[in-house]
Order: sequence, then C-alpha cells, then structure tokens
Amino acid sequence: MLGALGLAGELFGQRVIPIGTLYDPFINRGLDALNYACYQDARFMLVATPSGLSLAPEGGAHQSIHTPLIGMAQDKLSYFEPAYVDELSAIMRWGFEHMQRPDGGSIYLRLSTRQLDQPERELSPALIDQIIKGAYWEVEPEPGADLAVIYTGAVAAEAREALALMREDVPGAGLLAVPSPDRLHRDWSSSLTAGASHIEKLLAPLAPHAGLVSVIDGPPATLSWIGGVRGQKVRALGVWKFGQSGDLPDLYRTYGLDAEAILDAAAAVLG
Repeated sequence: MLGALGLAGELFGQRVIPIGTLYDPFINRGLDALNYACYQDARFMLVATPSGLSLAPEGGAHQSIHTPLIGMAQDKLSYFEPAYVDELSAIMRWGFEHMQRPDGGSIYLRLSTRQLDQPERELSPALIDQIIKGAYWEVEPEPGADLAVIYTGAVAAEAREALALMREDVPGAGLLAVPSPDRLHRDWSSSLTAGASHIEKLLAPLAPHAGLVSVIDGPPATLSWIGGVRGQKVRALGVWKFGQSGDLPDLYRTYGLDAEAILDAAAAVLG
C-alpha cells in the first residue's frame, strides 16, 4: 500500500505522502515489496516500532534483530533511529520535504516504545543540520580526549549513565548521538573521493589513539565502521542473536547493552 500510494504523483500527477506503521521485525515479511517500491522511486514514510529487544515480554520472535542493516543497505531509503522526540520532529519535517524532491527518496524511522527522559533544549539550526546529517555531540569531548561513547536509539539512557560513571577516570570523554547511521555512513563513503565527511569532522577533537565504544539495540555492525574513519580501536556492542523473553534491564544485562557492559568495553579499548 505504501509503495502504491507513494507512486501517485508519478502515475496521476497528484502526490500523496503516505505514512505507514508496523512492527519493526515485520519489515522482513514485506522486504520484496519494500525493495520494489524503492526501486520504482515510490515516496513514503515507514514508521516501525519497537526497536531491538525492547519488545522483551513477547520473546525473541517479535524482536527486531537486523533491520538497521536493511535500512543502511536499501537504496532510495533514508534510515533514522532517533532517541528523542525533538530529534524525531526535526527528522520528520526534513523527511516530508525530502519525499517531494526530485532527487529525494523515502524515509524509514526505527522507533522505540521505551520511555526515555527527554532533554530540555531548543534545537538550533546548526544542531538540526547535524541531526539530519546523522550525528552530533550530545556531550562534547575535551580536545585530545581518549574516549568517546557512540550510541543510536533506545540505549541513550545506558550510554549517558556509563559516560557519567567513566568521566571520573577518563576526563573529557564525549558522548556522540547517531540518529542516522545510514546517512552518516553514506556521507563518509561518498567523501572518500570528495573531501572531509561529517563524521571525520566530529571525531577530529579526539586524540588520534582515542578508543571508541559504540552501542545500539541492533546489530553491532551498524556503528562498528566508525572505527575505520580514523583508524581507531572500537568495541561495538549490540544484539548478536535472537532475544529471550524477560524484562528489559535483564535482557540488556544478558546481551551486553547496559551501562556496566559499556564500562567494560571502555576499559578494553583503553587498555
């Protein structure tokens, strides 16, 4: 339906902007339809939730494991996974414009039903631009910092908690929010022949030998490539296998996504 309605402008001369919601793991059930819709340049907004293990009580079959990699690999589809509602608002505003541009495409939002404390802030135009490009410093690192924690989506709370604990021993460590691993990676890939990328500029304040810890409620490979930007050691945390049924804190502990796991990973890259 999203693919069909997303072709209305091309077929009938009057564009509609369809928004569809579904369980994130069910993207796999309609993957052929998603691929052909993007191939035909249909324009739509796909809103999928909940992300990762956050559907914990229903067991592994309904937990999305690898959908971020689908979002990164699919042509003509921009994948975002924001943690905060102000990020989501900026992304949707940009997305409605992007879906109508001749060189635009469709939008995939991987969201969570998990309740998160929201920051009290007003997004500046510069910060909105960084969100759309894919990443921004939620906590700025000090020049020459030895460590940065990088996160996407629902694990924001664990990343913030770990950073607060480690800054006593690693002063100046930074916290990098990545609302779109997809756009960040595409920009870096295209910049290999066209100058400095957004992620290169963001990582520039860190020491050349600085360690990176990435965490996402999804495949570790979604963010592990950031270690290759400047040749830095990275410990990538994420979901390696099907989840079990249980409450979320227990599952995050079991699969190495909690604050303690982030601290252990930081010790490994610094050691």
